[in-house]
Amino acid sequence: MLRLTAFVIVFSLAAPAQDALRPIFDGKTLKGWTQCNGNATYKVDNGTILGTTVAGSPNSFLCTDREYGDFVLELEIKNDVALNSGVQIRSHRYAADSKVLTNNGKQIVERKHPAGRVYGYQVEVATETGGASGGIYDEARRGWLHNVSPDPAAGKAFKDNQWNKYRIEAEGDHIRTWINGVACADVRDSADLSGFIGLQVHAFTGEKPAQVRFRNIRIQDKGRHTWKSLFDGKTMSGWEQKGPGKWTIEDGAFHAVSVDGETRTGTMMADRDVRDVTLRVMFRMLGKGESNSGIFVRADKTTLAGYEVEIDEKKGTGGLFEVGGRRWVTGPEDNAALRVNDWNEMIASLHGDRLVFHLNGIKTLDLPNDTQGKKEGRIALQIHNKRTTEIFFKDVAILEKAK
Repeated sequence: MLRLTAFVIVFSLAAPAQDALRPIFDGKTLKGWTQCNGNATYKVDNGTILGTTVAGSPNSFLCTDREYGDFVLELEIKNDVALNSGVQIRSHRYAADSKVLTNNGKQIVERKHPAGRVYGYQVEVATETGGASGGIYDEARRGWLHNVSPDPAAGKAFKDNQWNKYRIEAEGDHIRTWINGVACADVRDSADLSGFIGLQVHAFTGEKPAQVRFRNIRIQDKGRHTWKSLFDGKTMSGWEQKGPGKWTIEDGAFHAVSVDGETRTGTMMADRDVRDVTLRVMFRMLGKGESNSGIFVRADKTTLAGYEVEIDEKKGTGGLFEVGGRRWVTGPEDNAALRVNDWNEMIASLHGDRLVFHLNGIKTLDLPNDTQGKKEGRIALQIHNKRTTEIFFKDVAILEKAK
């Protein structure tokens, strides 16, 4: 399993109180669980689930038959020092042979995975020396999302040769972990909003089998979040054009074209203010050599002052520009994750002072404490008229708790 270094977020939170946690392992049987991938062995032993490596086996997973969305999960884990393990959450299996983009620590590369392969969020189980336990790794997909090993407190939370208590909270796009009461990972990511839970036995090449044990597995089911559409794909209901630009609706998408000789920014603005929000927009920019656009969030409805998620044909897509303030703040220097002349998914998560942007599943920005920006305002889609631009927007939606 590849490991890659991720942006480290330092935070301090006390583990929340326990309430309404219900067992999903009865301590006697594996009822409700199914093995996926690999041929490591799983059995019930003295009230625990005991996983044992088998020579030549790839990663193995014992998975819940039921899927969960928002939840609090607690369990205890004890593994041989020689063995790496993990807990899958909101996970799935590839329906067909698949190609995915993975950050290998140096660059984004394409990797292939066979049909049936388990993929998704994994909460790491490592060793004291490794210091990565409690981090979040995207198994068989993007790689590390939050490696906690550089964090002095989180990196020391896991203890070898003893039972370690894990607490995992997932709510909307927010995933947090604790080990033995110590805060570890804190991730904003909406790639998966529901899925199964899985207990991993990692591939192993030691001289003799290694083992990992799981016990007291309990969960509080808190429902789930879903995407709520802000654009019906047929009309401009709920939206208002502001400034110059040619806007039409074609094949379920806003189609925006810049106006020659015009210098003012044009937008299609939603008719509601937002504060804490996770926004998803699909966009397709036609290559013009200089195309530029953006997605405004928490913007002033008159001046557009506020945050802009950058869209640029040449560089910086997925970065942060602040209109009426700091201007360019930070973001990627390249456009490695951008697909010109094809559909792209942009997700902007703004909660309090934390801003996290993803382009096609690749994190392009993570500011844990941006105190200078606006806290409320409008969503708007931009057409940049100073530069010849043609762009489509569709599937505009915000993440909300399902009713």
